[in-house]
Amino acid sequence: MVATAARTLLESLDRLPNDDSRTKISIIAVDSCLHFFTLTAGSTEPSMLVVGDLDDVFLPKPNDILVNLVEAKAAIESLLTRLSDMFKDTHNVGNALGAALQAAFKLISHVGGKVITLTASLPNMGPGALKNREDPKLFGTTKESTLLQAQTGFYKSFAIECSRSQVSVDMWLFSSAYTDVATLSGLPRYTGGQTYFYPSFNASRSEDALKFAHEFGTVVADPICLEAVMRVRASKGIRMSAFHGNFFVRSTDLLSLAAVPMDQSYAIEIQIEDPISAPFVVFQTAVLHTTCYGERRIRVITLALPTTSSISDLYANVDTVAVATLLANKAVERSMQSKLEDARDAVMNKLVDILGTYKATMTSAGSGASPQLVVAENMKYLPLLMLGLLKHVGLRQSTMIPSDLRAYAQALLTTLPSQLLVPYLHPVFYSLHNMPKECGTIGDLGVVLPHPLPLSSERLERHGLFLIEDGQNIFLWVGREAVPQLVVDVFDIPTYADLRGGKQTLPQLENAFSQRVNAIIGKVREARRGPYYPHLYVVKEDGEPSLRQWALSCLIEDRMEQLPSYNQWIGQLKDKVNDKSF
Repeated sequence: MVATAARTLLESLDRLPNDDSRTKISIIAVDSCLHFFTLTAGSTEPSMLVVGDLDDVFLPKPNDILVNLVEAKAAIESLLTRLSDMFKDTHNVGNALGAALQAAFKLISHVGGKVITLTASLPNMGPGALKNREDPKLFGTTKESTLLQAQTGFYKSFAIECSRSQVSVDMWLFSSAYTDVATLSGLPRYTGGQTYFYPSFNASRSEDALKFAHEFGTVVADPICLEAVMRVRASKGIRMSAFHGNFFVRSTDLLSLAAVPMDQSYAIEIQIEDPISAPFVVFQTAVLHTTCYGERRIRVITLALPTTSSISDLYANVDTVAVATLLANKAVERSMQSKLEDARDAVMNKLVDILGTYKATMTSAGSGASPQLVVAENMKYLPLLMLGLLKHVGLRQSTMIPSDLRAYAQALLTTLPSQLLVPYLHPVFYSLHNMPKECGTIGDLGVVLPHPLPLSSERLERHGLFLIEDGQNIFLWVGREAVPQLVVDVFDIPTYADLRGGKQTLPQLENAFSQRVNAIIGKVREARRGPYYPHLYVVKEDGEPSLRQWALSCLIEDRMEQLPSYNQWIGQLKDKVNDKSF
């Protein structure tokens, strides 16, 4: 991990936001001690200073640790070139992450900025030390939510201190063992940062190194806003009642964001307190921020919306994606404060309320029983998106989901912009073996993609090749009766029996079908905003059961363990709507 990070940062130095040559950088390495590096301007020989006092962290030198990127570039490049070799033979398994974070805070608290933290083990020394509390016996029980709550208050308290000094923290977590994502993700949550998680990371595997290097290089080079505060105002009679996203609520309605990344979403609930008689209401969002080039700016977004007393107009103008985003945020919040079961019930109850009110006010059946579920035309996908949410790793009822995976999924559910959240809830499913001949070729709008299929295993064919993707992972499903020519054309392997499943890089072969499949995979990876570079997994129909089940879990219209199929789900909603009075 250290070697890949150092190499990526070295290659990205010229892409860091630094048009005015004011950017400063510092590098701290940590095991059971803190390793600072002096980077003198004009020198190419960095020196290392080691601090072993973890309880009262201090900076070993007043200068040359946080340095100007331009002035000390030669020393920085020299350090990054040698960094991986410095520690390659160490057997020190200590991780004093909390002390390292405190040291980084001391370095930049007077100016603010971003701390990018990479850790490959559980912090086990000094302030913020954590214990391995993973307990599979709690999975699927009412006590599972305790594993999704912070183990200690240190990181939240530290995050609030960072927020006051305009310091944002990103967490990059790598481990083959328990990492306590639930606790460590609290730092980005309150400082406007983001969490990135790489389970079972192995830098010697090219796919793992490529994914991390792509995402890390993108994030460090992205322009960001700093020292931001945001406030939303509205017309008289309306107030902001709840806020969701990665920030700290400084007062009742002032949101503090030490950094504003390019690709995060924020959800704000409003409450109507007084009757509204005006023909329209106005919302105004103001963000006071500093650009990464040192300019202090105010960005103002003003939105006027018409008011109505007609419930039909209200339902006709519902934004389904906005509703799904809000319900996902509220469900995650509920699971952290109470139980996962309560969060799932809350999603179901809210959906029943929405559909029941529509039926009672907009259909001839009114409050009586209806033979089918009636949904507004522009909301017809909401039940399917909510089924995807209930079947998602972040909320799904299961005894097999490690708490790290669940906590990371919840972090994504509450931060992904809508362009990424929708496929994360409702994956995309393509048939490749029989796609039209123009698919995978270049059209007017770039690479032409096949038409998506319904998310049901009924569409899988034993001789087929299918692609399933959710923005975070790509699965290439190969049927057990796939013809040898297809296997040769795509994988350069003679028969299906010789094909190996798992995480792979698809070969670029000199045949049209291989080029089309690779073009589609490339388009899927590049089409959406954000830094994410999805892994590609080859899934054989009769291959490894766990990988096969993971891929099939994306087909949310199927029945899964005790969770209903889409048709059963619609039936359950209809019965609940009919049984409840509105």
